[in-house]
Amino acid sequence: MSTIVAISTSPGIGGIGIIRMSGKESFEILNKFFVPKNKSKIKGYSMKYGNIVDNEKNVVDEVLVSYFLAPKSYTTENMCEINSHGGNIVMNQILEICLRNGAVLAEPGEFTKRAFLNGRIDLSQAEAVVDIINSKTDKESKVAIQQLEGSLSEKIKNIRQKTVSLLADIEVTIDYPEYDVEEVTESKISDFLKEIDILLDQLEKSFLNGKILKEGIKVAIIGKPNAGKSSLLNLILNEERAIVTDIEGTTRDSIEEFIHIDGVPLKIIDTAGIRNAKDEVEKIGVEKSLKIAEESEIILAIFDISKELDEEDKKILEMIKQKNAIILLNKIDLEKRLNLTEIKDCEKPIIEISVKNKEGVDKLYQQISKEFKLNEIAIDGETIVSNNRHKSLIISARQHVKKVQETIEQNMPIDMISSYLKEIIEELGKITGENVTEDVINEIFSKFCLGK
Repeated sequence: MSTIVAISTSPGIGGIGIIRMSGKESFEILNKFFVPKNKSKIKGYSMKYGNIVDNEKNVVDEVLVSYFLAPKSYTTENMCEINSHGGNIVMNQILEICLRNGAVLAEPGEFTKRAFLNGRIDLSQAEAVVDIINSKTDKESKVAIQQLEGSLSEKIKNIRQKTVSLLADIEVTIDYPEYDVEEVTESKISDFLKEIDILLDQLEKSFLNGKILKEGIKVAIIGKPNAGKSSLLNLILNEERAIVTDIEGTTRDSIEEFIHIDGVPLKIIDTAGIRNAKDEVEKIGVEKSLKIAEESEIILAIFDISKELDEEDKKILEMIKQKNAIILLNKIDLEKRLNLTEIKDCEKPIIEISVKNKEGVDKLYQQISKEFKLNEIAIDGETIVSNNRHKSLIISARQHVKKVQETIEQNMPIDMISSYLKEIIEELGKITGENVTEDVINEIFSKFCLGK
């Protein structure tokens, strides 16, 4: 395999930048342009201070180089990381020097891909690396770390190994009936199926929490113009993110930002005011608002408590009746004119707030947490599935478990059972990478950034 190189730190100006190189010839290539102050023998897990020089021996940068000797490295290959000063110019200069001296530019995720192909991690652990990088909350990060450490892999491999053992017993019974081996009974197979189905069911059910932690909860703020939607968004974010004026219809497009409650990300979306649009641009904004509301996990429907309900307010109430929603009665600092009868008929949680005086937001957070039981999402000691690919494979494996059960109930030949058990083994192997195709591997690692 060729020696690969890439910049591993984000583009831009920073205190340091890291250029990572991996492959059999890493150190030979490095020695062509790195002049260390200490000429001692290379040791793994050590660093050397020195200068990077160009072809004319001009100093390009003053650096520290970390050395990792195979097989004790991220990729299991010889690796080095050049810790330079941060900044696009100097990092790209060093990258170009590496390329001129024999390294090739790494593909996205190629370092982690080599770690997988060389057997240091399995495929589910490799996918956890992306989840760690993309984590938006502490809880999401902890779930990803647990997966990187092998919590999911261990459970999947355990179930898979038990299935392999049962399959081996069945096939011995089929192929060598003359030998004195214990016969695999339907009762033994049924007991086994119940056991692994419980284990797979637990993993499948954990995806609900995993999805919430990874993708967050989509929250739409809807209401008429000037009800206080944009002001509420600004208050939640504690910054002037949306334009707020007394002119109705200021918000023409949606604004999205993330916050988190109880360690769970929430995508808060401020939408255009819902009313009979006065121009084509506003009409598009209103239509988009309705679509966002329809696709959201929860709606925050905000009403101006200082005004009586009109037909547009009633349309909003009608829209949220069949949705998961919280009604916010804003402007409680003003005189109340709103008749609460129709509001209460909607049978949704009602919270009175004053965005102007910053009142009621804590109650809103508490209600959202209650609606989704966010404080009940435990991650310590739990294996949580957060990857759609893993979930679909677990569901597929359970379907084959069901087919085995049906085969037994229908008194079908035992070799039919053998066939379905192989399917279970195949699907679980795709999670950890034993039975995955090259196309799937390439698709997974294409989602990584350069240098990882």
